[in-house]
Amino acid sequence: MAMMTVYHGGYKPIPKPEIRIGRNTKDFGNGFYCTIIKEQAQRWAKRYDTKVVSIYDVRLDSSMAIKEFKGMTDEWLDFIINCRSGMSHEYDIVVGAMADDQIYNYISDYIDGTITREQFWVLAKFKYPTHQINFCTQKALKCLKYRGYEEVK
Repeated sequence: MAMMTVYHGGYKPIPKPEIRIGRNTKDFGNGFYCTIIKEQAQRWAKRYDTKVVSIYDVRLDSSMAIKEFKGMTDEWLDFIINCRSGMSHEYDIVVGAMADDQIYNYISDYIDGTITREQFWVLAKFKYPTHQINFCTQKALKCLKYRGYEEVK
């Protein structure tokens, strides 16, 4: 399979990624989140005092269970709602658009019944393209080869 480069924004270099199990639920569940968009990883890093983007080469293993959302679809929305509600899934890797804070507010409004699904789709427009790839299992983490890091100014 083809090689790709992914980036992880944070407050320190992460030469040995691990599955993050947080108290807050994420779009695609627990895991190690990266992106193919370097500028997005830099935005993630800017949340911290020390701003670091770790860089990895990835070669996906064809035996892994990979779920890729090609766009913001009803299936993508339902998957995020399920993951953010604490439901687990069986994928090694999940790839797709990110529900940023604004989009997640619309998802919350949809879950609460304040807006309809149709109204959600009218409101759900990104200001810039987003991408996330979640490495959800130990098997998936083995696909990552650490190349180093860059500090974000």
